[in-house]
Amino acid sequence: MDATTLGALLVGVGGLASALVAAIGKRGENALNGYSSLTNDLQEERDGLRLQLAEAHAQRAADLAEIARLRMEIARLGGTP
Repeated sequence: MDATTLGALLVGVGGLASALVAAIGKRGENALNGYSSLTNDLQEERDGLRLQLAEAHAQRAADLAEIARLRMEIARLGGTP
């Protein structure tokens, strides 16, 4: 094998190695972006669920107040709550 052929072979192998490293790097970047996107989605969902929970607590408090009012009204009218 002469020097020119050997040089071309080494350049080809070096190019292949560079392409492989770039592909692996791109996969890692895509995985990181996917993880960040998933994390953001989960945080948004968590915030939405916290809002729903706060609304449910407020509704429960209102319901308990209404139940107490109705019991007092039943007792006022002579019934047994």
